[in-house]
Amino acid sequence: MTLTKEQIVSSIGNRLGISKFESSHILGFVLETVKASLSNGEDVLISGFGKFIVRKKEARRGRNPQTGENLTLDPRRVITFKCSPVMRDRINTKG
Repeated sequence: MTLTKEQIVSSIGNRLGISKFESSHILGFVLETVKASLSNGEDVLISGFGKFIVRKKEARRGRNPQTGENLTLDPRRVITFKCSPVMRDRINTKG
């Protein structure tokens, strides 16, 4: 099962004893801050959770699978995630 934004909002509200409206705004501010940093090419480190890393991919050769035509894929940036050792241990702990 996938954890949704709505479930996170509910969990924040329940744990902090605040309304869904308030918890939604809190989560929104956090996500906007993360998105802004990543958009600026900055990595985002959340201790005990992991690191979002912006990587640059160079232009490369590709092929259209329908026509077989060769083409060049433009350079782009991608986001990768590296799990922290604390999170890795938690995921791999039985129980």
